[in-house]
Amino acid sequence: MAISLSVVVLLAIVLVVLIRGGSLKAGPAVVAVLFGFFLASTDMAPSVNKFMNSLAETISQISF
Repeated sequence: MAISLSVVVLLAIVLVVLIRGGSLKAGPAVVAVLFGFFLASTDMAPSVNKFMNSLAETISQISF
């Protein structure tokens, strides 16, 4: 658990730096995929899932 959380924090920092740098190419894309993979194995995964579900519900209720 502690190792996977450390990897998530490290990949999150790397991902933010790469996005802010404006270079989202193959390398940063791999970092983003790895970030998601390791995030899914943490205790935050259910919270992220609930947030994404509520966001999807909110978007689906918007009528134009």
